[in-house]
Amino acid sequence: MTHRSHASRRQFLKLTAGAAGASLGSALIPGFVGHAFAAAAPTDKALIAAAKAEGKLNVIALPPDWANYGKMIAEFSRMYGIQVNSASPDASSAQELQAVKSLKGQSRGPDVLDVGPAFALAGVQEGLFQPYKVATWASIPDNMKDAAGLWWGDYFGVVSFGVNRNVVKNAPQTWADLLKPEYKGMVALNGSPLGAGAAFAGVFAASLASGGSLDNMQPGVEFFARLAKAGNFNPSDATSASLVSGQTPIVVNWDYLNIAQAKKEASKVGIDTVIPSDAKPYGGYYCQAISKYAPNLKAAQLWEEFLMSDAGQLIYLEGYAHPGRFNDMVARGVIPQSLMAELPPAAAYKEVVFADKAQTEKAQGVLKSEWARMVKV
Repeated sequence: MTHRSHASRRQFLKLTAGAAGASLGSALIPGFVGHAFAAAAPTDKALIAAAKAEGKLNVIALPPDWANYGKMIAEFSRMYGIQVNSASPDASSAQELQAVKSLKGQSRGPDVLDVGPAFALAGVQEGLFQPYKVATWASIPDNMKDAAGLWWGDYFGVVSFGVNRNVVKNAPQTWADLLKPEYKGMVALNGSPLGAGAAFAGVFAASLASGGSLDNMQPGVEFFARLAKAGNFNPSDATSASLVSGQTPIVVNWDYLNIAQAKKEASKVGIDTVIPSDAKPYGGYYCQAISKYAPNLKAAQLWEEFLMSDAGQLIYLEGYAHPGRFNDMVARGVIPQSLMAELPPAAAYKEVVFADKAQTEKAQGVLKSEWARMVKV
């Protein structure tokens, strides 16, 4: 999940919302649909007053149908009376960093960013961010934040199997299951791991279940080589249409994409989302950061408080993207049961692991040298 896939956005994430939560205070949010649940959000009066005085917030690369950002923006603006200017919703993480540099000192420069981890690290190296720690900082996992507060993970996905139950009678529960003869020609990735983030993650996840580690993706490549030799690997690039039609009835993809597709096509086909049980889940997350040159600094800080409050985190979850503070919220029992029922079991997410920049670059090197040679499809 180091960059957004435009195809994935448009095909998988046509989401709606409504949610709940808590952070700096206990202001109830009325009007959330779908759950009878009292929600709370930031209530720091001094911060809210300062943000309202600025009156606007500049965001970038936040499509309304991606991770429920349409609802997030609408609720923030409604609650605090702050105009949100959303620029270039389909921009990449690299373009976000460029906007910080090219619009430095201008009133339309981005206040906040939502970038992949590699670009968060690049932004730190280039001095593009300023530190800020939200009130819920302690409950953000250590492996999803910069110790100095320059960036932090806001939501994540894990690798899963999307299974078309009209075609697949016994859904695979483990990576090892995918090698069974009953799945001949059924297993596909969402693109090539040499270029697609979700497919890259799929090979990484397979490696963790095959004796590999975050420092060693080779077993993942070997697994897909065995899968191809067995005739189970379908080299077609999986799409929403191919999953629904049954052309690729088992798709290795991010959980929130498979879940969203299952909801969207529920009237046509039954789709299960399975988190493989034979390894720790491999995850990918996005990072929040405040621009060093933010023209609306207090509004930026209030936005981050809202995103990382229980209220904002639940809005992400209603878009099927797991919030960064998911495990903490489960432990405190603040996620509505009706929402939890739409997701894979929470236990599967307790030990999610993420690759760092060095591990990701090493894995990319392995794929470039070994994938075509070994998998041969």
